[in-house]
Amino acid sequence: MRLLNLFFLGAAALATATPPSAEAGEDITRENTYFNGNKVPPVLELTPANYKEEIKKSKFLMVKHFSPWCAHCQEFLPTFQTLYEYYYTSKPVGKDADFTEFYDFRFAELNCVAYADLCTEHKVAAWPTTILFEDGEPLVTFRGVKHISVLSGAVEDALEKVKPNTRPKTLELPEPGDKTSPDAKIETGKTEKIDSKAKEPEKEAVKETGKEKAKETETSTAESPDASTEGEATPQKAFTVNYNTPAQKVSPKPVNPNPKGLSVPLTWDTFQSMVTLTQEPWFVKFYAPWCHHCKAMAPNWEQLAKEMKGRLNIGEVNCDRDTRLCKELRVRGYPSLMFFKSGEKVEYEGLRGLGDLVQYAEKAIDLSGGVPDVDLDSFKALEEKEEVIFLYFYDHATTSEDFLSLERYPLSLIGKAKLVKTRDPKLYDRYKITTWPRLIVSREGRPTYYTPLAPREMRDTRMILNWMKSVWLPLVPELTPTNARDIMDGKIVVLGILNRENEDSFRGAIREMKSAANEWMDKQIQLFQIHRQDLRDAKQLRIEEAEDRGDQRALRNAKNIRINMDRSDTKEATFAWVDGTFWQRWIRTTYGIDAKDGDRVIINDEDKRRYWDHTSTGNPIVPSRTSILETLNKVTANPPKLKPKLTISTIEKIFFDIKMTFKEHPYLSMGCILGIAFGLFQWLMGRTARRPRGHFKLEEGVGMKESKPSTLFGGSSNTVTKAD
Repeated sequence: MRLLNLFFLGAAALATATPPSAEAGEDITRENTYFNGNKVPPVLELTPANYKEEIKKSKFLMVKHFSPWCAHCQEFLPTFQTLYEYYYTSKPVGKDADFTEFYDFRFAELNCVAYADLCTEHKVAAWPTTILFEDGEPLVTFRGVKHISVLSGAVEDALEKVKPNTRPKTLELPEPGDKTSPDAKIETGKTEKIDSKAKEPEKEAVKETGKEKAKETETSTAESPDASTEGEATPQKAFTVNYNTPAQKVSPKPVNPNPKGLSVPLTWDTFQSMVTLTQEPWFVKFYAPWCHHCKAMAPNWEQLAKEMKGRLNIGEVNCDRDTRLCKELRVRGYPSLMFFKSGEKVEYEGLRGLGDLVQYAEKAIDLSGGVPDVDLDSFKALEEKEEVIFLYFYDHATTSEDFLSLERYPLSLIGKAKLVKTRDPKLYDRYKITTWPRLIVSREGRPTYYTPLAPREMRDTRMILNWMKSVWLPLVPELTPTNARDIMDGKIVVLGILNRENEDSFRGAIREMKSAANEWMDKQIQLFQIHRQDLRDAKQLRIEEAEDRGDQRALRNAKNIRINMDRSDTKEATFAWVDGTFWQRWIRTTYGIDAKDGDRVIINDEDKRRYWDHTSTGNPIVPSRTSILETLNKVTANPPKLKPKLTISTIEKIFFDIKMTFKEHPYLSMGCILGIAFGLFQWLMGRTARRPRGHFKLEEGVGMKESKPSTLFGGSSNTVTKAD
């Protein structure tokens, strides 16, 4: 989750960059460059002060939206700078006119960290983003790193539109970082001499006006965390880059995290400058002084800081003192632990023992370094150490949007799995990859593929993270309090109750369970393929039948049949094991099994509070491939062929079923309740209507035939009555 909007980046903008004064002339921290021997001024910088004026000042304005610490922006830097220099020094065909004035076309850049509101106004959500404006309105938008020829095509279209037949029919574009265009290089040596001579007066001017310090600032901007893009002081450790030197290689100064091995107290201001606006990783504790759990955890946190000396920044925030900060970060309880890196955060949800914290910190250091590239040999070496590895395949045509999406996943995988990327053809062949980009997960050498292939789906962070969560557990993980919900909820779990102290028996049981897991997954894949083929065959039969009859309407309907292979309605079967000695009491009270009797296996359905612990022959299920698979086939049948046992009492099961019915079918349940209530209301109304009422009773002793009808006005009646 991005934090850029959490900490008033408008205030940070004042410290990160300030617009140059109009009276100061040229900004001393941004020197002119030279292209084809011609002087090129620094590219226009847009700020809140000049944005509205500059955006409408020219008919066309090409604006690069960037972030100073974005790796893709740094890669795109020389491309945009060379494009600007090339066009600024170019001439219309047959005319000796200034490019900017003749075409009314300019270039500019906008720092989205310093001026986030301006970027948000044009829905700039990824960096770099290049927008070509016409009369102040967006005309063309390029997201990510684009080749110079792509941007040049948009520029040429705009120039031809405003001044037809004034552009060359063919263009020879320079490479990013070049200081001469290809056609200028024909005159060998002349350009270089012009460049060297032209630079001498500039250097003299720099010395005369005392710009040595400014020049030093420019060339070391990437090294100094206190040097901003425009020469102003920035918050501590805020990393900025001068974007007007295309040959500059951005290499941030290596920092020594946590030099004293202490947990640093952080406040609103220091958190923003040291954590939010930097690329440095931080592991931060949010606590309250009166919290008992916080006090109990304090020694472990102090020891963690010592263990991470020189490796990882450790910090802490007093939420009683900095209530606003904790509220912004949505701290829900104390203590809360969060890991931060480059404006992203992930909450730690594991155990809080020293060993657990150190293990998490170790993996956080590894994953926060980015997504490494691997080849076949390094991937094989990684497989020997990691149980779960996500592998991202890419090629030369993979876009910056894809890489930007990829960089969002490592923090969510800390303590779960390893994420790497590759463009090694040998790995392509191993996993039969023919389309790029592609994402798979390898669990102990067994691949599982992320099936969506559309570009939008490959960049959908939420969709991919949901898929990762469904497959980031090993084939047979250990059940712990931190992963219990991931393993048990919504699944049928083959749970081995094992004793790890008996090493030979333990290794044999794990081997049998992994063998059963692999065989079960192979079988499910085969059944899935057979079912899919049956649906395809049925569709094809309908198409052929409609073609034979010449029924075009039926043919269209048959072709529009969508084969839905969504398996969300089928419950997945997974495998896990639990330490029977450590969890002996829970196992005995929940499943009625004593771990002292030896290794056992149960098949648990947590959603329905039921389980199976015996085979069809009445024998206990043991950690054996045959025993597990035979029983699992009968359990997963619909309905199950074996009678389950309950983990709760019969009365509790009744209330549980009622609760689950309301949860799964709320509208149907409410309809039933309203129907019952309406029926009961009608029955009560019927009883009330049939009950005799006292003021309608006839006088006692007078029969129906003896009663005399009365007249309307009380007079005598002419009705003839029968005499006795």
